Amino acid sequence: MKIKKELVLRELAGDYALIPIGDTVLKDNGLFSLSETAARIWELLPGAEGEEAIVDALLEEYEVDRPTLEKDVKEFLAQLRELEIL
Repeated sequence: MKIKKELVLRELAGDYALIPIGDTVLKDNGLFSLSETAARIWELLPGAEGEEAIVDALLEEYEVDRPTLEKDVKEFLAQLRELEIL
């Protein structure tokens, strides 16, 4: 999946955040706070061919049922699209 903005994932005192870098700093003030699962989705994005690939990868790592995970992934990706990050 293609990420449109320059953001780096950082862990800060046990919390995760996406921090704008480069030209993105001028357009987006502040950082984006992420849950642990959202941070893992972010890490999977560059190599993922789609939502299904992300769900499959996460099912191997987390003990959660597929419908719940599909819903959570879909919602997070929708938020990224709304913010024009994806």
